[in-house]
Order: sequence, then C-alpha cells, then structure tokens
Amino acid sequence: MKNLIENNLVRFVKIRKTKESLFADFKVKGVRGGTTYTASISVDIAEAELDPSETLETIIEGCAKVAVREFTRSDMQFEGLQAI
Repeated sequence: MKNLIENNLVRFVKIRKTKESLFADFKVKGVRGGTTYTASISVDIAEAELDPSETLETIIEGCAKVAVREFTRSDMQFEGLQAI
C-alpha cells in the first residue's frame, strides 16, 4: 500500500484564494498498517510550480501529486506523548 492514489481516497475539495496565493485543498482518507486516518492537505499553487492560467484539471492533478508525495514523506508524532 505505498501508492495512496490507488489504495486510498485523495479527494479534491476546492480552490481557495487568500491574500498571498491560491491553494488547492484535498481530503485524504485511508488505511495504512491497520490504522485508519483522515487528513486535510492544502497545496500552494505557486509552490507547486503551476500557473493559475492553466486548466483546472492540470492544476488539480499537479497539486494532488505534490500532496501525496509530501503526505507520504511526512513524519508525524503525537503532541505530548514523547515521555511514554
């Protein structure tokens, strides 16, 4: 189960505009190692090296690839549980 796109759900939610940039928002749901998880991911379109004038499909696909890559590389830990 290394490929999140094939084995888990990565769902596009919306494109949102802030004062600084445009962001593509995604929801991720899946099971990995017996753990069920849900995550929200926002990808800055400019940081993903995409141009806002490109087609919506191109922006969503490019941002989804960045979101999955960064999510699989992330190292998460629980706050306050280091002493256990």
